[in-house]
Amino acid sequence: MTTADFAAYIASLPRILAGAAALFRDAEGRVLLVEPNYREGWALPGGTIESDDGETPREGARRETLEEIGLDRPLGRLLAVDWVRGPGRPPLVAYLYDGGVLGEDELKAIRLQEEELLSWRLVPRGELTAHLPGALGRRVLAALDVLEDGTGTAELENGERVG
Repeated sequence: MTTADFAAYIASLPRILAGAAALFRDAEGRVLLVEPNYREGWALPGGTIESDDGETPREGARRETLEEIGLDRPLGRLLAVDWVRGPGRPPLVAYLYDGGVLGEDELKAIRLQEEELLSWRLVPRGELTAHLPGALGRRVLAALDVLEDGTGTAELENGERVG
C-alpha cells in the first residue's frame, strides 16, 4: 500500500467526535458546573480531545480543566464513557473522569477562561438534570452512582447504561 493509498483509506473511514471532562465535587457532594458563553445551558469543565495532536482523553480533560477553570490537578479514574448520537453531526464519544473533591482553597482559586465561560456554580445532585438536560445530565448521574457504589466505569449510550 502506498502512502497515498493509506491516506485515502484513512480519509474513507467513519468519523467520530471525542470529548473529555472532569467531575469535581465539593465536601457536600455538589457538582461543579460551568456556564459557556457560546451556547445555552451548563456543562462540566472539559471539551474536545486534541486527538490529531496525539492527545489522550485523560490529557484532554486535564488540559481543558486547566484552560477553563485554572486548576491543574491529576485526574482520578474513568467514571463513564458515553456514545452520544446527535442530529447533523457525527457521534460523540464522551469520557468523564473523577476530578475529586475540591476544598475551599481550590474553589477560591478557580479562574474562569473569559473567552468561553460566564460563570460557575456548585449544584446538588437533585438539581443536576435541570442544569444538564439530556445525555449529559444522565452521564453525570451515572458517574455519581459509580462513585457512590464503587463499581467500574459506566458504559453509556446517550446517557443510558448498556451492557
